[in-house]
Amino acid sequence: MSLPTAAREALEQFEQARGWEQRARLLMQWGDRLEPLSDADKCEHNRVHGCESLVWLVAEQQDGQWRFKASSDARLLRGLLALLLVRVQGLASSELAELDLPGWFSQLGLERQLSPSRSNGLHAVLLRMAEITSSH
Repeated sequence: MSLPTAAREALEQFEQARGWEQRARLLMQWGDRLEPLSDADKCEHNRVHGCESLVWLVAEQQDGQWRFKASSDARLLRGLLALLLVRVQGLASSELAELDLPGWFSQLGLERQLSPSRSNGLHAVLLRMAEITSSH
């Protein structure tokens, strides 16, 4: 499966990062790039359950492709969400269901930052994406 352009860009940046401090800074920068959600989007209907932090996910379909927006109250998680989003934008429902999430974060050198609760939370986001896309 080929990577979307933004995902390749992320991978190149993280491969060049030396050590955790540089990766952490990059992670925060990616989180700051997330398109802000409106207060109306931060509603219970868009909340992803299974995350320790508050996470909201909004999806819309454009020309047969899914586009996602997400946000969190936790800064580190916003960075992880941004990296998840660049990996999944434009994927079909079937591709979403097959995405190797731990593999993607390993490629980025971030597997050690995925505590079980963060990993579960990101997995919950991915499951929610698959639910949304398969119900339409």
